[in-house]
Amino acid sequence: MFFLSDMLNKKYNMPKPGEALPGRSQPIPTASKHHVSGRPLKGPYPDGLEVAMFGLGCFWGAERMFWQTEGVWVTAVGYAGGFTPNPTYQETCTGLTGHAEIVLVVFDPSVVTYGDLLKIFWEAHDPTQGMRQGNDVGTTYRSAIYTVGDAQMEQAIASRDVYQAALKKAGQGRITTEIAAAPEFYFAEEEHQQYLSKNPYGYCALKGTGVACAIAPAASVA
Repeated sequence: MFFLSDMLNKKYNMPKPGEALPGRSQPIPTASKHHVSGRPLKGPYPDGLEVAMFGLGCFWGAERMFWQTEGVWVTAVGYAGGFTPNPTYQETCTGLTGHAEIVLVVFDPSVVTYGDLLKIFWEAHDPTQGMRQGNDVGTTYRSAIYTVGDAQMEQAIASRDVYQAALKKAGQGRITTEIAAAPEFYFAEEEHQQYLSKNPYGYCALKGTGVACAIAPAASVA
């Protein structure tokens, strides 16, 4: 029983840098192209596109939601926000890498704005659950937004405040979403890329709160 409690405690708590698994110096093998669109997962991406990073729990269903969004050019799944370099899926599941499961979203801002993506993010999962998402338990399933640049950071924080007010009005809890500047993104193994395209009846745990997020359009730059 002590062993079980110890393992659960590790899953619920971020490891310290010195406690994290060592990982490896070289990237793990992954796919080169998107299973649905055939576009290159790692780029180069066309000029004018932007990158966003979101964690909504299990990345299988989250990635499908984003690749089905008009204006999204390509998506990929991977690990970010922890300490272990080039981790494997099995390593992240131990809770000893510190990484969250993350969807990398490359999008055309003339078609879908970052604000649009934030609205999708907030409404698609429950951001109040801490180190879990539904029955998926552990640091790897935490809610996270990793921002690229100051503008994304400002929008992410503003959207969190807007959604927190809506959740409070609906009698729901405090947002626990981690919002931080984008760390290094490690691409997950090929089998996890576009998993629900390869396995249409596979596991998808996405479940929102039922509370809408009213995000104002971003101000245009003169």
